[in-house]
Amino acid sequence: MASPYAIRKLINKIYATRFFWSGLTRYRVIGWLIERIFFKNDDVVFLPKDSVFAINETIAPPESLAVPSGVVEHFIRAAGVIWIMDFCICRDSEGCKDYPVEYGCIFLGAAAGGINPAFGRRATAEEAIAHARKCREAGLVQMIGRNRIDTLWLNIGPPGKLMTICNCCPCCCLWQTLPYMHPDISRKISRMPGIQMEVNDNCTGCGICTNGTCFVKAIHMENGCAVIDQSQCRGCGRCASVCPRHAVSMVVKNPAFIQNAIRQISRSVDVS
Repeated sequence: MASPYAIRKLINKIYATRFFWSGLTRYRVIGWLIERIFFKNDDVVFLPKDSVFAINETIAPPESLAVPSGVVEHFIRAAGVIWIMDFCICRDSEGCKDYPVEYGCIFLGAAAGGINPAFGRRATAEEAIAHARKCREAGLVQMIGRNRIDTLWLNIGPPGKLMTICNCCPCCCLWQTLPYMHPDISRKISRMPGIQMEVNDNCTGCGICTNGTCFVKAIHMENGCAVIDQSQCRGCGRCASVCPRHAVSMVVKNPAFIQNAIRQISRSVDVS
């Protein structure tokens, strides 16, 4: 079996080719094969930044789940095994200079117990919640769900027993590849059900939201105004957080969006 150091270095070397492989998924046979190997039964949800949720003052938070980060805390407290990585494999591969490389993923569920100790450590729920909070404060956006790729490079399983909580930056995230993938694969990584990012009349066309902010390039300028491509938007809320005029906001279509996200994620992975 390859050493943890060798695995990490191999990923570092091939990470730059991720856009090439993502483009190949649009060819039917190759795409089918890549989906079966790397993405079968995946279901990953991006969580809006809590600060974006707070902008929308018309929505009363449901019970104790007051903000999207409550989804993270819910699953951490429900997990039988909690593991914190010592590094982010994406930022490590890209040599990120803007966000902390040492702020790694949190893995939950029985499969996490098989992760090589060279990659991180087991943690308590309180330690993991503190780590997740620290990542958000650093400007990272969290995604959560079942991600088969992690079971492959970590050599653990089964996939249904491993939940990934990834802390993503806009510059190095693996999911920058989504616009290049076949839709059957890219739709497995989605925004929270029941929310939508929208541009309002406050927009002056300054373009700040389009300058390296959206990791999937879902926002662009059109006729002097920002426009969001809803087919690409994953609802992370970075565009809203950088807008100086609050011209982009999260619109809640379903007040039960947090509970619905928990139910959706729970169907694909068991963390108990």
